[in-house]
Amino acid sequence: MIVDKHFVISEVDKRIFGSFIEHLGRAVYGGIYEPNHPTADESGFRQDVLALVRELQVPIVRYPGGNFVSGYDWLDGVGPKEERKKRLELAWRVVEPNLVGTNEFADWAKAAGSEVMMAVNLGTQGIDDARHWLEYCNHPSGTYWSDLRIKHGYREPHRIKTWCLGNEMDGPWQIGHKSAHDYGVLARETAKAMKWVDPSIELVVCGSSNSQMATFPEWEATVLEHTYKEADYISLHTYYSNRENNTPNFLARSLDMDAFIGTVIATCDYIKAKTRSKKTMNLSFDEWNVWYHSHDADKQLDPWQIAPPQLEDIYTHEDALLVGCMLISLLKRADRVKMACLAQLVNVIAPIMTANGGPAWKQTIFYPFLHASLYGRGKALQPIVQSPKYDSKDFSDVPYVESIAVYLEEENEVTVFAVNRHLEDGLLLELDLRSFGAFRVLEHLVLEHDDVKARNTEAQPDNVKPHAGGQSERNETGLTVKLPKASWNVVRLKLES
Repeated sequence: MIVDKHFVISEVDKRIFGSFIEHLGRAVYGGIYEPNHPTADESGFRQDVLALVRELQVPIVRYPGGNFVSGYDWLDGVGPKEERKKRLELAWRVVEPNLVGTNEFADWAKAAGSEVMMAVNLGTQGIDDARHWLEYCNHPSGTYWSDLRIKHGYREPHRIKTWCLGNEMDGPWQIGHKSAHDYGVLARETAKAMKWVDPSIELVVCGSSNSQMATFPEWEATVLEHTYKEADYISLHTYYSNRENNTPNFLARSLDMDAFIGTVIATCDYIKAKTRSKKTMNLSFDEWNVWYHSHDADKQLDPWQIAPPQLEDIYTHEDALLVGCMLISLLKRADRVKMACLAQLVNVIAPIMTANGGPAWKQTIFYPFLHASLYGRGKALQPIVQSPKYDSKDFSDVPYVESIAVYLEEENEVTVFAVNRHLEDGLLLELDLRSFGAFRVLEHLVLEHDDVKARNTEAQPDNVKPHAGGQSERNETGLTVKLPKASWNVVRLKLES
């Protein structure tokens, strides 16, 4: 693997390490918010959860959905809590108590050190509700909606910069599902009104819910033809599973993510040319993760509960390896992917789990996300990698080594992220680093386990965790790194010149 400081892909936007909190399952109630918990503050937020979120250094959090937002009336979640209505929530067939809404979540995000990526309802609502919500959040004072916020106890505006125009509007499961044409027209007109209220905001239009949708990528092309002038990003969503228990094929699924990103970029650039625009459309990969472990359990849940345990995947070591590969995929296209959200953050397909009234703990996927967030900020470098390859059920020429390097010039540090997909053998990675001059190894972190199905649980929260005992040796041109079988590796280097 040749790593050269001149082979710059792009500066990494820190928002690529964002996440997602939806009013779904125990993400909010029992996750971030549990007033009777021993660690809860005066606002009801769990401080043990906040500590773990701060550890991840999540720069932006998407809210309040997800499918939830397509039936959500934001007015249900503001004002005195005792006056808020409980509603049937149709996306996930639960009862929503509305104890957490716009202002409470803005407070939580501030405490977590995160910005809010707000999503507006373009399923059952439209232009008026979106512009009024924006005015409530961002306008200083002197109008009905801004003064209503002040009346609710928030004199200073929230200044929310990033807004999603609906969620997965291509999906028949979505309340208010629309054709690409109808959604594109509504998104354009909503965008115009919102930017007239606050010209400083950024807007994300809905791309396809996944690359397997029958309308992909024609959906993107049609939506962008309507919205290219007003939109700043288009969204991508993807989740992967290993229901067939085919681990080599599962670990190759980040190649599908690479192809998905490439196709959306090509579609964006086609519309850029077609509309004679000088603007380059960037991507917001605002839902991505592994999701399948909880499917059967979710089918057994009775409807119309408040905060039942929905989508509570308990992740394995192999899930963490794929999450690591997906993070590398995002970094490899940091020139166009400027925001991304690991979906989700707490309890619901999440790196952080909690017990109601009990502890919080780290899932296996917590660790690659943590390492990438901490050490993946800087300039993403295009590596030249020669790796042995394998074929799987759905993929051919899958490299055993998936890798990327990030150069943090102001700190004189280089970090190499590498996944060894080989399930039986360790590999030696020869790193050619001659363009950087002298360096020393700060640390070599390794996430490995003999059992790829190993999990962390409340009873065994540290069953799968990284260690700093990775083996790396200097050579004439750089470094020889030992990559254990089925491992996630983080090699941090300090430059001495």
